[in-house]
Amino acid sequence: MDLASVNEELAEIDGQIGDILRALQNGFQKLDKIKDANRRSRQLEELTDKMRDCKRLIKDFERVSKEEAGRTDPDTAKMLHDRKQSMIKELNSYVALKKQYASENKRIDLFDGPSVEDGYGEENVLLASNMTNQQLMDQGNQLMDETDQAIARSKQTVQETINVGTETAAALKAQTEQMSRVVNELDSIHFSIKKASKLVKEIGRQVATDRCIMAMLFLIVAGVIAVIIVKIVNPHNKDIPNIPGLAPPVSRRLLR
Repeated sequence: MDLASVNEELAEIDGQIGDILRALQNGFQKLDKIKDANRRSRQLEELTDKMRDCKRLIKDFERVSKEEAGRTDPDTAKMLHDRKQSMIKELNSYVALKKQYASENKRIDLFDGPSVEDGYGEENVLLASNMTNQQLMDQGNQLMDETDQAIARSKQTVQETINVGTETAAALKAQTEQMSRVVNELDSIHFSIKKASKLVKEIGRQVATDRCIMAMLFLIVAGVIAVIIVKIVNPHNKDIPNIPGLAPPVSRRLLR
């Protein structure tokens, strides 16, 4: 029975599981041809990830099958159950293979030399079981020296990271202080501008007041001058009162 006719999601999940199972089959076939321990370990890790994905997809298949069970006939439900069991059985076979290869990989030589693929023959590979005590000690000392060098490089990297962090923190602190000074200067400038604006307004009001006073004084002086001129020209005009300090002209009598 075609799964697409039952549920499209089930058909899609079944296709993905089939692709992963075929990839697992090809991966384990290639694993037999790999002699290098590191490459075998990487290949096993990749196959383990694929098995983990396959297990997740089988759970999704089981979930959708349970949702579909109430809407299908017993024969279809049995077919889905058998399909799930078949996928679980095949996946378990690959899990068992993975455990077998992993246990074999642990029995590989403790100290590996260059591989055949790097251009060296198998006669150059030292097996731990064939090493003498002196060779084992020399190999162990070499590994300890390499470990010490790696630790020293790690310490140097950590110290450089600390130095970079310290410099970065100092630069950030300096930039923060500079920003604070800029903000303070901007506040001072704003206050000065506000104070100057207030002073300009006061000066403007004072100038306007002074102009009014000057205009009034000018009008008063002009009026006084006009009265004086009129009084001099027509001294007998009664409509214009005498100006204090300005006496009328005295009529002179001639003595006989």
